[in-house]
Amino acid sequence: MMDIKETLTVYANENDKGKRIDKFLNELIDDATRSYVQKIIDNGLVEIQGKKITKSGNKLKGTEIIVVNIPEDEVLDLTPEDIPLDIIYEDSDIVVINKAPNLVVHPAHGNYSGTLVNALLYHIKDLSTINGVIRPGIVHRLDKDTSGVIVVAKNDEAHGKLSEMFKEKTLEKIYVCIAKGIFKEKSGRIETLIGRDSRDRKKMAVVNENGKIAISNYEVIDEGKNHSLVKVRIETGRTHQIRVHMKHLNHPIMGDTTYGNGNDGADRQMLHAYRLKFIHPTKNTEMTVIAPLPEDFKRAAKHVGVDISKIESEIKNGK
Repeated sequence: MMDIKETLTVYANENDKGKRIDKFLNELIDDATRSYVQKIIDNGLVEIQGKKITKSGNKLKGTEIIVVNIPEDEVLDLTPEDIPLDIIYEDSDIVVINKAPNLVVHPAHGNYSGTLVNALLYHIKDLSTINGVIRPGIVHRLDKDTSGVIVVAKNDEAHGKLSEMFKEKTLEKIYVCIAKGIFKEKSGRIETLIGRDSRDRKKMAVVNENGKIAISNYEVIDEGKNHSLVKVRIETGRTHQIRVHMKHLNHPIMGDTTYGNGNDGADRQMLHAYRLKFIHPTKNTEMTVIAPLPEDFKRAAKHVGVDISKIESEIKNGK
């Protein structure tokens, strides 16, 4: 009997008519492999209209209610890997990393190597155990191709207190991005609901109902001919929040092939978490950690003619 980690209830629509259930679920579950999806179907963890199915080739009619039970990961041990880490700060309770782009934070759904967690297991002796063997020390996430600040807990006390800060939204999280176009309003507050995109369930979207509140505050720092350098402070931490909000404003992030119209001269979305302010979980002192801009971000800024000197000055001065 598999232990269930999460239960998802989703609705097939006309766009899904004739689609195989395994393909549908592969689009739904983040980072899932086809073999992983077939495994949960084979184990009777998927129901269509209240009936368990065990055949991956079942085709949808486009009107069904589908319940998916996501099992706990079965991996007992992860392999430490000598993946380079840029450590900004470290003490006996926490370690702060400037995460490189193209690095997944933790293993998931059959992909158990090449992640930040594998690197942490190699470089850091002790990590908190609250999130189990798959996510040791992990308190929050960044998307694979988003670079910047991640704070990791070395013990359970630090993990618990940091998790509470994220839950209560008492941290200050600031990002910088290069967005397409010139903003009419040079600053503003975006408050919407964000939920799964009904047309592509691996994407998120601004929705009118059945979403979670998402709040982003933006400020244009500089403008080129066709791009803008934008600072974004988020009050919530929804999946793909800044990327979705920038698309909502019709200013998708440069290089974002999921929410934009192409790579636009960049190999990944130009989004960097450069500042995190929080109370140290055991010392009770205010901390501000800064992650320098990666080289690909600097090259992209130069390519589109936006000036990053103000952001670089803030980073240099630790502000």
